[in-house]
Amino acid sequence: MKILVVDDESRMRKLVRDFLVNDGHSVLEAQDGEEALKVFYENPDLALIILDVMMPKKDGYEVLKEIRETSKIPVIMLTAKSDEKDELLSFSLGVDEFVSKPFSPKVLVARVNAILRRTNGEESDKRLEAGGIVVDQLSHRVLVGEKEIELSFKEFELLVFFMENTGVALSREKILNSVWNYDYFGDARTIDTHVKKLRAKLGSAGDNIKTIWGIGYKFEV
Repeated sequence: MKILVVDDESRMRKLVRDFLVNDGHSVLEAQDGEEALKVFYENPDLALIILDVMMPKKDGYEVLKEIRETSKIPVIMLTAKSDEKDELLSFSLGVDEFVSKPFSPKVLVARVNAILRRTNGEESDKRLEAGGIVVDQLSHRVLVGEKEIELSFKEFELLVFFMENTGVALSREKILNSVWNYDYFGDARTIDTHVKKLRAKLGSAGDNIKTIWGIGYKFEV
């Protein structure tokens, strides 16, 4: 898979590139936001972008916002900050993963591979219907009534997991390990942020996602 690594620090780009190449991926690089967008537009076959926040010319947020105007390509955001506001801003703009520096390159590659597996042919072809929501996993489409709902990659995966486990109380840890497909060593606010956005996008159908206090969530019609 072809992956774009964007960071103004050459050592960081080399570190990430070496691990990805060693895992069999093809890697393109960009050292600032403007170059990142140029590479993105010139390579429509990109499978994923790893994007630093703090960069010259255009920062990661500006780059992500422009990318999301035309593409749902998975984006992993890298940042030296770990502030809740930064995470919330990233998710509101449509990021799929948020990784704080310093990080383990091996864990980053595991996250990359987990996303790529789900976006390149390993989705089930079944159709899910419940509570006025229709999910076509093959085409990655979500309908509420006759209206198509635009979801980020991670929001889509979260909705599918909820609907496949209708009526089951799911802890935040279970959701993280199942949807993110790795052992998450962070804070469960990630789940709460995604659920809040997912409910808002689903409108009244979002009421199917119930909060189970002290546990997590349950999809119940």
